[in-house]
Amino acid sequence: MHGGPSADLWTMQSLRTIADRYTLVFYDHRCNGRSVGAPVESMTWENLTADADALREHLGFERWAVLGHSFGGQVALEYALRYPDRVTNLVLLDVGADSRWQRHNAAEVVLERGFGRADAELVRRWFTGEFTPREYYPIFARIGRAYFHHYSLGVLARELATGAWRSRPRPEPLIFAGRHLLKDWSIVDRLGEIAVPTLVLGGRDDFVFPPQCQHELAAGIPGSTLRIIDHAGHNPHDEQTAEVVQAIDDFLGAHVPT
Repeated sequence: MHGGPSADLWTMQSLRTIADRYTLVFYDHRCNGRSVGAPVESMTWENLTADADALREHLGFERWAVLGHSFGGQVALEYALRYPDRVTNLVLLDVGADSRWQRHNAAEVVLERGFGRADAELVRRWFTGEFTPREYYPIFARIGRAYFHHYSLGVLARELATGAWRSRPRPEPLIFAGRHLLKDWSIVDRLGEIAVPTLVLGGRDDFVFPPQCQHELAAGIPGSTLRIIDHAGHNPHDEQTAEVVQAIDDFLGAHVPT
């Protein structure tokens, strides 16, 4: 389950390196990427999770392991709570159990990292949906490097090589989520209901969901495993692909029946 909202499945393509050992299913959430036709107001937790389960049924899986990155991890958490009998394992990659951190703290973090106050204000607007579709690309051009531990041409080249050039981001779902879907969202008090083996992964330098968010998840989900990835920001699967893939492979290998 890809992040965003506004991104698409191509942001997850670095994980295809384990396709020789697992059947991988990538898709775009409704209103994101190439999933078109439904109004953005239909992007509710009920519909997002029902879409995922309809896909599971259509593909013929009785149960499956679910991996979610960022916003996709929040969808994965909602899915695990709403469809507990359909999930064998849960992998949460740079996820938070509520939306408070990025809405209230991310702007301060980028200030501490040397960004200017104008950029920090753009970060605040970005996560609260206070911008227009035409502002989407100009804002991301200003704040995009904050998502990485160290953004470079090498990182960009790896992203493009794994399919990022095919990505079709859409601003409307991010605006809607910031103003409505994520405004007061939290499942902190329900983490104890998740009963499947869970791996919590996060980049140490993530400004969206920093390590304290990962520790909160791991402390709340019974028996979960926590792994913090050094030299990585919000996209450790792109910056430290081998380490992330190995952690996922080790976890699934230990918990998924042969």
